[in-house]
Amino acid sequence: QVQLVESGGGLVQAGGSLRLSCAASGRTFSALIMGWFRQAPGKERELVASISSTGGRIYYADSVKGRFTISRDNAKNTVYLQMNSLKPEDTAVYYCAADPITLRAMGSIRYWGQGTQVTVSS
Repeated sequence: QVQLVESGGGLVQAGGSLRLSCAASGRTFSALIMGWFRQAPGKERELVASISSTGGRIYYADSVKGRFTISRDNAKNTVYLQMNSLKPEDTAVYYCAADPITLRAMGSIRYWGQGTQVTVSS
């Protein structure tokens, strides 16, 4: 099965930047839709950004549009989330996710990483 391992989280001041990486193992990475979710304490997990298998279709949540950039490098089996102009409300555990069909519904997602903590201080 596909394994996803996130890295790059940490503690930053408001206005700062972080780059998250998700390294995937498995033969079918290039065929997967990839995305990033986040979950803050007491809140539901929400989709932050997604990118299609070839990078041709990209989605961002309204709350991060213009600040975050998702990208993928299929040759490296890696998806990235560049986060700029971070705000305290971005604080959450960020999860990498992958599915062959869609990330539009939580129940449809086949693969999840273990998560990486992002904390943004005021």
